[in-house]
Amino acid sequence: MIRTLLIRGMIAGLVAGLIGFGFARAFGEPSVARAIAFEAQHEHAQAPHDHEHADASATAAHSHDHGDEELVSRDTQAGLGLLTGVAVFGTALGGLFSLVFAFAYGRLGALHARGTSALLALFGFVSVAIVPFLKYPPNPPAVGNPETIGPRTALFFGMVAISIAAAVFAVRLQRRMQARHGGWNATLIGAAAYIVVIVVAQVALPRIDEVPAEFSASLLWNFRLAAIGMQALIWAALGLVFGALAARELERPAVRRMATA
Repeated sequence: MIRTLLIRGMIAGLVAGLIGFGFARAFGEPSVARAIAFEAQHEHAQAPHDHEHADASATAAHSHDHGDEELVSRDTQAGLGLLTGVAVFGTALGGLFSLVFAFAYGRLGALHARGTSALLALFGFVSVAIVPFLKYPPNPPAVGNPETIGPRTALFFGMVAISIAAAVFAVRLQRRMQARHGGWNATLIGAAAYIVVIVVAQVALPRIDEVPAEFSASLLWNFRLAAIGMQALIWAALGLVFGALAARELERPAVRRMATA
């Protein structure tokens, strides 16, 4: 059963990744292209007026625009590279999602497969996408110091780990409090505990702000909006598609048995 759910989860994740690729291609890549153009203009403006330095700056800007000195051209990055990355991410996410679903199915009250999948997708979007986004939002290529990529990545995934751990703790707390305080009050207690842990983590973790003062605020907003929009679309598609596939596996045999009886 778990093997079947895992395969269906990877299929659902691949479908969600393809949908996310279409969204990123249409709404995210224009912001990335504008950010790279901004970086090239900024480097050109900061270069000394010396002829040799000006030539070097023009060559760097030319490599951004045409990809002559890049290992992978911008067209490949925005096309096949983006498709491969998002598809692999979606497939892996779908596999992990199916394992979590297999553990949670039947433990979330009277929810059927579709409801369980939708609820888990909502939990995943909030804990894995929204909460880390609020602390460490993504930046376009022209923003950030390349030397801080390692620490920034570690802090981001640390926030993801804290959010997931807090979500698991909140769910277990809700189930423990349910018998004593009822379902609604137990849910409020679990949600409050999650919020408290996240607020403490958001305040305690260091803040990173490497956006240049002259960088376009509207460009930054559009890029981040496209990034979180792609995440929302991937999680929504994963929850809906996997719910439909899981329901066929888990619920139709029971319906057939009832009809035969």
